[in-house]
Amino acid sequence: MKRKSKLMVARATAVLAIVGVASGYSQEKYSLKSPDGVAFSDFKGYEDWAVVSSARTDEVLKVIVANPTMIKALKAGIPGNGKAFPDGSRIVKLQWKPKKSTEAPFAVEVPDTFSQAFVMEKDSKRFTKSGGWGYALFNYAAASDKFTADPSPSDCGNKCHVAVKAKDYIFHPYQKR
Repeated sequence: MKRKSKLMVARATAVLAIVGVASGYSQEKYSLKSPDGVAFSDFKGYEDWAVVSSARTDEVLKVIVANPTMIKALKAGIPGNGKAFPDGSRIVKLQWKPKKSTEAPFAVEVPDTFSQAFVMEKDSKRFTKSGGWGYALFNYAAASDKFTADPSPSDCGNKCHVAVKAKDYIFHPYQKR
């Protein structure tokens, strides 16, 4: 009886150790910060946020998701009603390299390798130089299954998002459903 008890304790300990390591590993990305101080942990749960839109460049397929604060604002008509997004609004552009589907009976590109999470958060006190938005890029390496903060400054608001200043610096409208 003692031997069975020891074996059960050893198995339970092994299972708990594996679960502990796995949960710690999955949380590793949330310890990352961009050079500009945008923390990946501010976007915890983004995997379950609502889709705002999608986009396609020659190199990347993007799905744009937003947190509940931003979704509520979008549904209220922001930015089309001339109001700005409230502080606490967050958006993530999930980016994949595309590939042609080998399964679909028609021509379609689907996500292949996940490559980046481009994030934006509204905090008008912290990000005064970029219209109240903080920007960061977190690169994903499929081979190691790890994220890293992109080392280059991501003050995108002063560069590319200025074209949509009248829309509170947001390119992608909330799509009709």
